Amino acid sequence: MLNKNEINGTVDQAKGKVKQAVGTLTGNDGLKAEGQADEVVGKVESVVGGAIRKVEDETTRIRKAVKR
Repeated sequence: MLNKNEINGTVDQAKGKVKQAVGTLTGNDGLKAEGQADEVVGKVESVVGGAIRKVEDETTRIRKAVKR
């Protein structure tokens, strides 16, 4: 199950892509750059969220193994 970081990261990536497209269509380089930055931040947040989820999953697996 996706965690908050992964969801927010996906949203930020989508938002960044939309800003880039609008910036390209309107010739607004500032908006295009802002969209690129949003997309990068979203990718980082998704990766961090995925790492957190993997650590949580592994911790749960270890706790179950110890209880046996």
